[in-house]
Amino acid sequence: MFKQYETVFIATPVLSEAQMKEAVAKYVTFIKDNGGEIVHQEDWGLRKLAYPIQKKTTGFYHLIEFRAEPEFIANLETQYKRDERIIRFHTISMDKHAIAYAERRRNKISEAAAPTAEPKTDRKAAPKVEPMVDVDEEETTVNE
Repeated sequence: MFKQYETVFIATPVLSEAQMKEAVAKYVTFIKDNGGEIVHQEDWGLRKLAYPIQKKTTGFYHLIEFRAEPEFIANLETQYKRDERIIRFHTISMDKHAIAYAERRRNKISEAAAPTAEPKTDRKAAPKVEPMVDVDEEETTVNE
C-alpha cells in the first residue's frame, strides 16, 4: 500500500549548481527505481541554517513529495546517510490534512507564478470620502 511522503534534504553549500542538480536527480531516480512516484519537487535554493552544521552556515534545500511503500523509507534514509553531499534530511509521512495543505500550497504557488491579464479585485471599493465643508460658515470681521 502506497503512502505519501515529504522529504527535505540540505546539501552542502560547496556544491556547484550542476552538482546540486546531479544530487537531486540521484534521489528522484532512486525513488522512481524503487517503485515510488514523484508528486512534486521544489528547489528552495541556498538558505542560511538556523545553526552551524559541520561548520557550515548555509545549505541548498530541496523538497520532494512522493508516494512509496513504507519499507522504502529506510532505504532512502540510508542513501542520505551515505551521501557526503547531504548534511541533513527529514522525511515525514503525510496524513490527509498534510496532503490537502500541500496541494493548496502548490496551487497558491502556481497562481502566483502565472501571469494574469487583469489584476484581481477581490476587495470592495472603499467609499469616496469628501472633505468636510461647513456650509453655514460666516466670515467674521475684525473691528479696528
